Amino acid sequence: MKTADLMEQRGAIVDRMSAAHTADDNSAFEAAETELRYLDAKLDRAKKIDAADRAAPGTPLNGTTDEHLSNELRSFSLVKMMAHAAGLNVDAGRELEMQSELAKRAGKPAQGFYVPTEIFETRVQTTANAGTLTPTSFRPDLFTSALTASAVVTTLGATTLSGLTGDVVIPRETDSPAVGWVAENVALAYDDAAFDSLTLEPHHVGVISEISRQMLQQSSPAIEQLLRNMQARNIALEIDRAAINGSGTGAEPRGLLNDPGVLAVPFATDLFITTADMIAAADLANVSPNRGFLATNGIKGTALKLRDTTNRPIPYSETFHGEPVQFTNQAPSNLGTEDDEHALIYGDWSDFLIGLWSQIDVLVNPFAETAYSKGNILVRSMATVDFGVRRPASFRKASGITV
Repeated sequence: MKTADLMEQRGAIVDRMSAAHTADDNSAFEAAETELRYLDAKLDRAKKIDAADRAAPGTPLNGTTDEHLSNELRSFSLVKMMAHAAGLNVDAGRELEMQSELAKRAGKPAQGFYVPTEIFETRVQTTANAGTLTPTSFRPDLFTSALTASAVVTTLGATTLSGLTGDVVIPRETDSPAVGWVAENVALAYDDAAFDSLTLEPHHVGVISEISRQMLQQSSPAIEQLLRNMQARNIALEIDRAAINGSGTGAEPRGLLNDPGVLAVPFATDLFITTADMIAAADLANVSPNRGFLATNGIKGTALKLRDTTNRPIPYSETFHGEPVQFTNQAPSNLGTEDDEHALIYGDWSDFLIGLWSQIDVLVNPFAETAYSKGNILVRSMATVDFGVRRPASFRKASGITV
């Protein structure tokens, strides 16, 4: 078990001891105290292992399997690399060695240093707007799965194209040749297929944060996790939001809701009928059965309040006809002319493409005037992405839903 997990358990035990002391419950206090002694022994051993690991020579990134490489990349210390970039005297040999592999992934050198997205595999939900964004599986080979270990779009099955180097043009068939019957000795009619293309272009997203010098000097696993969470919050959640509702104007890429090819299904009477209409529209368009709903938490609240004629609650799974559904605050609730309509999307999410041109590129600046005067550093984190809908007919969006 990792040192950070043990520290978390220790904090919970101390809370129990404090509660038992307040309640004057001696037996509960002694039981918690016994657990604490046992856990402290494990924690001491774990710290010794961590110290030995830090003192060991770096392991070359030339493992025989991808899993070996992924495990190495997950051990990347964001704190050490930031501290090294800020000029602090830290041992960041392993992290420096990883940079060649990460640059190979990205296809170009970093402006500062690359952060392997594998380190975001496990995240603590720290933001109020994270919603139900925790995925059920991790794909270390896909940038967004790792980066957005809290991205709901990827959880629903969006297709990620990683390691891109230039604009990507994807041909699409928009109309297939019509097949017809003919009598004996009658010529078949001519009918050609029609094609267009989908282009993905690099769009840059990033953030600059100020971090104290003292924070980088801390060796606590909690500080490492905190900095990772900051990266994921500032970058991954914005990528997720833009994938859903990016405006497509200026520097911001266009999200699914603003794709002109995605047709709208008007709200009809109630959620149950509206979701049925969306499913029927997908059926008529021959969309793959591997589909799912994406909705706001406002819609979830409405679905949870529905009752039958006997005043018994109706499970929201029935409202969505047993289809997979993800609720998130990343989906907008200010659509429509009155800015009061909630987003509801249904479709085959594998037809939504997320293009990735880089790992997260982090540049540390210890000399920026304001930060420098306080002994702090500025950290700039950036990623390059774009979105596209391979087959717009694979999706339907509801219109007119207010809660």
